[in-house]
Amino acid sequence: MTKLSGTLYIVSTPIGNLQDITYRAVETLSAVSLIAAEDTRHSKKLLNHYGIKRPLISYYEYNRFTRIPQIIAHLNDGKDVAVISDAGTPGISDPAYKLTRAAITADIKVETIPGPSAVLAGLIASGLPSDRFLFEGFLPPKKGRKKRLNALKDEQATIIFYESPRRLKRTLQDIGEIIGDRPAVVTRELTKMNEEIIRGTVSELLSYVSKHEPRGEIVLIIGKPDPNVFFK
Repeated sequence: MTKLSGTLYIVSTPIGNLQDITYRAVETLSAVSLIAAEDTRHSKKLLNHYGIKRPLISYYEYNRFTRIPQIIAHLNDGKDVAVISDAGTPGISDPAYKLTRAAITADIKVETIPGPSAVLAGLIASGLPSDRFLFEGFLPPKKGRKKRLNALKDEQATIIFYESPRRLKRTLQDIGEIIGDRPAVVTRELTKMNEEIIRGTVSELLSYVSKHEPRGEIVLIIGKPDPNVFFK
């Protein structure tokens, strides 16, 4: 008799406010035999908040070569595993997709538990067109940065970036020079107490962040080169 493998659950968790989690996510995290988390110390806060007491291991970019075989072996033993990131949906600008691919290759069932995502939360709060959008993640900090932006300058879509506070000013400068002074929105610390949404043009946002040091997690949204979408 062939032994059935477990299921790999890709579980979305809050991006800030701990109440932004689905019933199904809580039930799944409470039921699996193992949770793989990007940062176990950070994830314990969420798990403790909901009284979830399950074995927890770390899974992040730099330990994936050893962790993926361990997790696949666990799944092949017929045990379910949930993977979570520090915040939001795993696999978006983090290495969870590599674990997902390994599970698919091993013919293991993968199931997603949808929920919060900073990409979509930022986009829908921005007021910029959402009929077509392009998520670019983080720009390269150095090499290849301007090449990436040059490839986007003729893109007829809303463009979404993740950015760190210390690089936001430089990114706005580069976007203004290469892509142009388009409508733009900076969303900061979404769903948290210090949430801030700043709308304007790239040049207006650059002026703002030059006077107000940005902090926290940032989603930067750049609008299409369309005069009808500029903020009045």
